[in-house]
Amino acid sequence: MNIPVAIVGAGQAGLSVSHHLSAQHVEHVLLEAGTPAHEWADSRWDNFTLVTPNWHCRLPGYTYEGPEPDGFMTRDEVVTWLDGYVRSFDPPVRSHTRVVETRERAGGGFVLELETPQGPETLEADHVVVATGGYHRPVEPAWARAIDPSVTQLHSQQYMNADQLPDGAVLVVGSGQSGTQIAEDLHLEGRQVHLALGNAPRVARTYRGRDCMTWLADMGLYDTPVQQYPGGLAAREKTNHYVTGRDGGRDIDLRRFALEGMQLYGALRDAEGSRLEVAPTLTRSLDAADAVYTSIRRDIDRFIEREGIDAPTEDPYEPPWAPDHDPTALDLEAEGITSIVWAIGYRPDYGWLRVGVFDGTGRPTHTRGVTSVPGLFFVGLPWMHTWGSGRFLGVAADAEHVAGCITGAFHPVAQGV
Repeated sequence: MNIPVAIVGAGQAGLSVSHHLSAQHVEHVLLEAGTPAHEWADSRWDNFTLVTPNWHCRLPGYTYEGPEPDGFMTRDEVVTWLDGYVRSFDPPVRSHTRVVETRERAGGGFVLELETPQGPETLEADHVVVATGGYHRPVEPAWARAIDPSVTQLHSQQYMNADQLPDGAVLVVGSGQSGTQIAEDLHLEGRQVHLALGNAPRVARTYRGRDCMTWLADMGLYDTPVQQYPGGLAAREKTNHYVTGRDGGRDIDLRRFALEGMQLYGALRDAEGSRLEVAPTLTRSLDAADAVYTSIRRDIDRFIEREGIDAPTEDPYEPPWAPDHDPTALDLEAEGITSIVWAIGYRPDYGWLRVGVFDGTGRPTHTRGVTSVPGLFFVGLPWMHTWGSGRFLGVAADAEHVAGCITGAFHPVAQGV
């Protein structure tokens, strides 16, 4: 069977491309290993909320129209919202259909080997859009296997709630968005939490009367191409700023958590049994995160002044706590730690895509989703084109661009969209 376009993945990115292709009457299919947007239900914890305001939720032909545009949808609300998107245009999704191999076809196009409920199947396509995101395989350090086997270990992708873990203290490793929010979730549930920090920056939830992400959107930061950021494409390696949308949204200030009893450490670097070696980086990590927090506020100050905006003023941030030393070791048994939640990220896995478009780290090389192989595209990657690319706010523009490149092959008048 041959089809003009195969989209691999039916999350918000794949659905967005499908919406544009449907509008242009281009025949296509979405191949989804689970069900549309299932990652939102399967890989987020029970108390998960968006960290971006609801008004950011804008997909092609579909925007958030609920009562709280400046609020933050919960996991279940996001699932319901995306289900409404699917029902709004009935995309041609084949659920429970996994792509196990994609290779180039002689003379152009691609051959896709599928696993379906009915058994193996081969599909040929003139174009393939990879919309599986950039987060595939959870990362854990190799030395995690040297930790006492009595300690429960799981990745943030598997974490759902505090009751899932055995009684006792919990070590959360990683201070990105997932790590800090899971640490907060456990802290609010009354668990003794130990948090090992990485190099993630932080951002204020609100500043001078508005959500910071609304300020940044007005300042054009989510629309600026990655090449125009300091360091250029290296921005794709940056960790997102930590903040939370929980309970209406607030800052995550790890120093305040420390005052409330959370134990903080620098980065972990080795383990044997119940003893973990800790890098003396706690003070540096806290100071660096606060420096970014303060820098963003100053950027907003300059924008307000330049645009002549009437906005209330705020006092500078004053750290409420500082460590008196940087710990260099952590004894799990002595601290009563019975479980570890790893939140140190993911690595890409495109082993099923047998096409030469990857760099030495396994990441696809592309220009705004367009690869050097004719007919092969990506969409939905973090920083694919702008800071907004991996978010609801930016995926629609990238999907329109990719769909335009495809429809141009069928309708020459559409080239350059």
